[in-house]
This record gives sequence, C-alpha cells and structure tokens, in this order.
Amino acid sequence: MDDETRLIYFRFFNEIGILSQLSRAAMEARLPDGLMLPHFSVLNHLTRVRDGQTPNTLARAFQVPKTTMTHTLTGLVKHGLVEMRPNPKDGRSKRVWLTEPGRRFRVEAIRALDPNFQRLAAAIPPDQVAALLPALAEIRAFLDADRDRDDDAED
Repeated sequence: MDDETRLIYFRFFNEIGILSQLSRAAMEARLPDGLMLPHFSVLNHLTRVRDGQTPNTLARAFQVPKTTMTHTLTGLVKHGLVEMRPNPKDGRSKRVWLTEPGRRFRVEAIRALDPNFQRLAAAIPPDQVAALLPALAEIRAFLDADRDRDDDAED
C-alpha cells in the first residue's frame, strides 16, 4: 500500500476514534449514576440486533472478555434493564432479555442527547449527516464480516 492511501485510511479511523471519544463523553454525561456507555451499548445492541443472546455471544460482538461482559450485564440486571433467563437449548447457560424498563431507558437516553444533537444540527444540517450514513453502514458491515473472518481463521 502506498503512503498516501495508508494515510487516508489512518486519518479516517483516527477521526472515528476521536468522534467515539467525544460521543462517549457526551452520552456518559447524560446517563444516571452507576450506568456507563457499555451498559447503554448492550441495550442498544439488544434492541438493534435482537435480544435473547447469550453473554458469550455478546462478549464476542463487543470484542471484550466474557468477564467484562458479565460485569456489564450484572449492572444492567441490578438496574432492572435486562433479565437473565435459562437457555432452553443448554441448561448451563443463560440468555439476556431486555425488560420494558430497559427498552424505555434506551429511548430516554437517546432523547437526553437532544441538546447535543440540536447544537450539532445548527452547525451541520441533518441531511448532510444522513448522507454519511450509508457509507458508514457499509464500512461497519465490512469490518464486522472481516472481524468474523479473522475469528474463523484463529479457530
């Protein structure tokens, strides 16, 4: 790969990393005490993808150790945002299900970002942001598949 192309990809991921840090800080500033972005992210994932997943599946999706995911899920259970139910296919494991308070919490957490979104919309019109979404979704889908390909190569 030539230096110019490498720099393009580096700058792209560097911008995403900075955006991630800034958006994380904005979200965590609006979450109630005791809840952090990983908690919200699990709720969002269970809503976006599907609930009823095992902790192992979630740990793989988030690319974190199972112990880290267990800690995150424990906090969500404590707050009544998810519940753990026995896995009907395997009595040794559990599945994670959103509760109605968990679904409402996710919606309220997103609404709490309205002041941030309003300031952003005043500087960058919504249609300009919307135009970026298809390309970002395509890149995310590629990286998801590529990660899974790398996981398969390690087995």
